[in-house]
Amino acid sequence: MADPSSYRPKPGQIPDSPGVYRFRDEHRRVIYVGKAKSLRQRLANYFQDLAGLHPRTRTMVTTAASVEWTVVSTEVEALQLEYSWIKEYDPRFNVKYRDDKSYPYLAVTMNEEYPRVQVMRGHKKKGVRYFGPYAHAWAIRDTVDLLLRVFPVRTCSAGVFKNASRTGRPCLLGYIGKCSAPCVGRISPEDHRELAEEFCDFMTGRTGTYLRRLEKQMVEAADEMEYERAARLRDDIEALKKAMEKNAVVLADATDADLIAVAEDELEAAVQIFHVRGGRVRGQRGWVTDKVEDVTTGALVEHALQQLYGEERGDSVPKEVLVPALPDPVEPVQEWLTERRGSNVSLRIPQRGDKKDLMATVARNAQQALVLHKTKRASDLTTRSRALEEIAEALDLDSAPLRIECYDISHLQGDDVVASMVVFEDGLQRKSEYRRFQIKGFEGQDDVRSMHEVITRRFRRYLAEKERTGEWTDGADALTDGTGTAVADGTGTALADGTPAVRSGGGAAGLADAGEAPLTGSLKDDDGRPKRFAYPPQLVVVDGGQPQVAAARRALDELGIDDIAVCGLAKRLEEVWLPDDDDPVVLPRSSEGLYLLQRVRDEAHRFAITYQRTKRAKRFRAGPLDEVPGLGETRKQALIKHFGSVKRLRAATVEQICEVPGIGRKTAETIAAALALAVPPAPAVNTATGEIIDDEEPDDTTGSPGAPVTSGAPEERRGQET
Repeated sequence: MADPSSYRPKPGQIPDSPGVYRFRDEHRRVIYVGKAKSLRQRLANYFQDLAGLHPRTRTMVTTAASVEWTVVSTEVEALQLEYSWIKEYDPRFNVKYRDDKSYPYLAVTMNEEYPRVQVMRGHKKKGVRYFGPYAHAWAIRDTVDLLLRVFPVRTCSAGVFKNASRTGRPCLLGYIGKCSAPCVGRISPEDHRELAEEFCDFMTGRTGTYLRRLEKQMVEAADEMEYERAARLRDDIEALKKAMEKNAVVLADATDADLIAVAEDELEAAVQIFHVRGGRVRGQRGWVTDKVEDVTTGALVEHALQQLYGEERGDSVPKEVLVPALPDPVEPVQEWLTERRGSNVSLRIPQRGDKKDLMATVARNAQQALVLHKTKRASDLTTRSRALEEIAEALDLDSAPLRIECYDISHLQGDDVVASMVVFEDGLQRKSEYRRFQIKGFEGQDDVRSMHEVITRRFRRYLAEKERTGEWTDGADALTDGTGTAVADGTGTALADGTPAVRSGGGAAGLADAGEAPLTGSLKDDDGRPKRFAYPPQLVVVDGGQPQVAAARRALDELGIDDIAVCGLAKRLEEVWLPDDDDPVVLPRSSEGLYLLQRVRDEAHRFAITYQRTKRAKRFRAGPLDEVPGLGETRKQALIKHFGSVKRLRAATVEQICEVPGIGRKTAETIAAALALAVPPAPAVNTATGEIIDDEEPDDTTGSPGAPVTSGAPEERRGQET
């Protein structure tokens, strides 16, 4: 525990102006980000007598080891910079809202030639119109099903659309009148886009226009004795009215507003938001946060506004935002919202009437959400704490292992050997910290040697980070493994996508940033970010028995690391192996500690298998164009699009290849030479009929899919996958 006086800035060093400040811990990780109208006055509050600080603030300042700040011109700039840094650094002591990305939206992909209506989750994409969020995906599908009678917009995926275009036959929705079938040319791109615009207008609340128009058309059809058409229009009107009834009118004046309510206690707070558009509740969402800092209701509201509108622009920010308490000061927040919308935004507390009554409803929802969350989490927290305590007791650790890293090796009969690293903090998955490795130190199957290589590379990076930040002071010799090998030894480790790894200190970083999201492709150099290797675990778990554990321990010993515990979990009997112990530690089958270790091990196995299968599939899909040096994916796709298949490309002349945009004569000659040397695939055979299938390669691949079709077992069954 650090003494705040040890890193307190000297009097007069802190400027008396607006700015944003960051507290860092001993590992240089940013643990708290805040803003202030006056940096001098705000930071002085943190360095008073510890007895006078709130318990959570006291924990933060004693965990921190340094503080730094950035001066800005206005409070609005401070608000924007604070939001950016919280998103970037993910500080552990800042207010964090959970479940933000889990809510489904009704999305219309206006950025496509033929806009598509679909359910979408996650980060919002440019050029896509969003409506919601909704509590359940089925609620979106029910609404869309009703509206497709009147607005038959495309809802199919790209693959279904492409297949229908190729065969000239629409899907079922096209036959029953719930899709205008742009895939087969029944409607032009311009008319289909206009239809999608009308769908969006209806969803934004402009419902009266379409109802009046349909009613007029229905009366005209009846007058002309076109009774079948009039009946269809009548059914369309009923469908629209039924869709409108799903969103009850709550504000009679067709208000566009977001209502935010907060329910809180000393430890946690629940935030509920109702999105009202055209006087109707169009969406609802809610978050729960741990109050790791001493914050007022107004400050919680400010954090919620940042979370809601930090990445929004234009009409996504409503004209009116109703809150239970105003941030202090309110002017910078209101100015920030106005800037994001592009026009004036009213931020206020409702005082009377329908808006106050609706705010009470939102507040009741927030209170119920907090009660439900506490009911669920009480058991969860107790279980996780007991699991960590059992692990510490069984392995004779000084304290509970709050950060656990687990490693697993995966391969298929010695090919595509890879490894995974998964991280659990406080007994929960930390997917942003997951990493995956390619084994490049040797060829073939050797799990023990692979484990030694992976542990060595991971903790070499840890030592390199300590040395770079000044935490390691024993000189350059401390960064060798006892055999003279430098920490950054340039082993040529590649990222997960096959590109060279980012080099640090002249060597290979050796690790690919991976989670359930796309890889970033690089590791950032500025310290303090969460995607680092400078933060050590308290426990390393390896998937395996005595040999794997011994290899991991030996790798740490060679690097001079003796303060990290190591254990292994063998699959056969679920035994826990420790270094230098001839007998395993056997935890009871009902042990929460064993259950947590199994979860960690199984997650590492899943992550490694997924990466290994991806690499194998990529290798199997490789075609002759992949052997052409300097030919990237964009130009490969351009070639296939131009010629239709690799077979036609192989028959083309150099002059014909030069006609493809972006392909020069030298590149065309290289492509022609590579394809001439490549052996054409054998014709495919249908084993059921003996028929020789046309070996024309499909248009959407650069590989050579014309290999014979056999009835043999798939690759996974021919070899054991580990």
